[in-house]
Amino acid sequence: MYNKLLYLKLCLFLLLVSFYSKADTCLPDVEGLCTPGVTIEEDVTVEKTEEDKGTEIIYTTTTTTTTTTTTVTNEDSGDILDGDNDYVTTSKEGDMDYDWGGQGPANIPSGNSCYGLGSDKCAQITGGGNSTSNMGVDGMGTTFVNTIDISDLSIDKGGQVRYSIKVDKQDAQDRIYMHITGTNGGTTVFSGTDVLSESGVSSGYQSYNGAFDFSGVLKSLTIEIGGRDINLAIGPLFDDVSVNVFYNVINTIIEQQITSVEEIVYLNIFDPVEIEYATEIIEFNDVVVDDAGDVSFEPIEPQQEEVSYETVEVEIQEIQTDFEVDIPEPETQMAEVEMEIEAELEETIEVASVEEIKEEPSEKPVEETKEEVPVESENSPKTVEEKPEEVEEPEEKPAKEPSAKEKAATKIVKDIDDKERYDDTAQTKTLLVMQILGDTKTFFTPTQSFTEVDVGEYLNKTLEDQYGMLFDMAQENTIQEMINGQY
Repeated sequence: MYNKLLYLKLCLFLLLVSFYSKADTCLPDVEGLCTPGVTIEEDVTVEKTEEDKGTEIIYTTTTTTTTTTTTVTNEDSGDILDGDNDYVTTSKEGDMDYDWGGQGPANIPSGNSCYGLGSDKCAQITGGGNSTSNMGVDGMGTTFVNTIDISDLSIDKGGQVRYSIKVDKQDAQDRIYMHITGTNGGTTVFSGTDVLSESGVSSGYQSYNGAFDFSGVLKSLTIEIGGRDINLAIGPLFDDVSVNVFYNVINTIIEQQITSVEEIVYLNIFDPVEIEYATEIIEFNDVVVDDAGDVSFEPIEPQQEEVSYETVEVEIQEIQTDFEVDIPEPETQMAEVEMEIEAELEETIEVASVEEIKEEPSEKPVEETKEEVPVESENSPKTVEEKPEEVEEPEEKPAKEPSAKEKAATKIVKDIDDKERYDDTAQTKTLLVMQILGDTKTFFTPTQSFTEVDVGEYLNKTLEDQYGMLFDMAQENTIQEMINGQY
């Protein structure tokens, strides 16, 4: 989005700002499980450039905001030793109905021979040897080994392998351990051993749980359960083995927003007339920017005042109330107020009304008459000069004080803006004020009717003119006779 602004500033710099909404992030090589949640990382880059075009300088500010949203979840593979999850076959399940195979002698008893593990089948370590297992665990006489392919889980951000196992060790001198190795192809990712019950510990029946953390990619697991039957009587028994893989899933969404703003400094090239013109455009138009960034001007529509006899009457009454509580003005000012009201109304009437066309009276020639002046004789009586009678001038009446209603009407007319004084609304309002002052509300009543006049009789009348008379004469006289008739 581009915006052009008048902006007086000279600068050019590059600013890099980084913002992290959460400090606890799960790195790609983390070992174990990450804390589930959302991490937002925001990088803001502000770059300013300058372009001098002679008549103007353009400063462009480009802001690039890169938002990285990282969502961390912990997924569960489920029990990979449960045949229903399709990782192992029936013979490799953790219910120990079958021998997994491994090193040294072993047995799969059932019924009372499983003691506290239940009457179904269980696994028994019967080897009394003391060697190191294939997984590198010493003190081994028998092992049960199970290797599971979990590559379809696509684990690549680390996690944790959790196990549970039930054990019944009848002989305190025996020992039993749990060992798990995780690999990425031929590379060992982790290797962990937990001694469940060491020789010399009278543990009896117990349920054990443990976990091993790992990082990176994990594609397969090798589970080894082993131990020794030292007295070769009743070796350690185990059953109900389960192994779950919990792993990190990290989804990253990167969003980038680029905003550019142009700031233009004009170098004294504006003409005052152009500035005034631009000011009027901005004053009487709304600036509209569409989604594409294009700028257009839309005229501001003035709000028309609704003027009626009732609205003007209410306005006069409201202002009239203010004048009624005012202190009366001195008599010396009453004439001025009255003249001011009359001047305002006369000016409005002259503009709003149509001038009447006055007919000038036709001038008739006046015959000059000679009056005979009588000659006074010596014997004629002399006239006595009469003195004009003195005319008494009427006494001037004091100016009548305008009423509150007239004051209110004057104020309404004076308050009309000079630019709007001659538009339709102002003219209508002025006429309504005059009607209210004259109490001639019926002037606006649309029910008045006019008497129709039959103009047919006027249309049927004819008018004799001089040309018609000449036409009649031409029918009875010759042209010469008509010419002689003019003399």
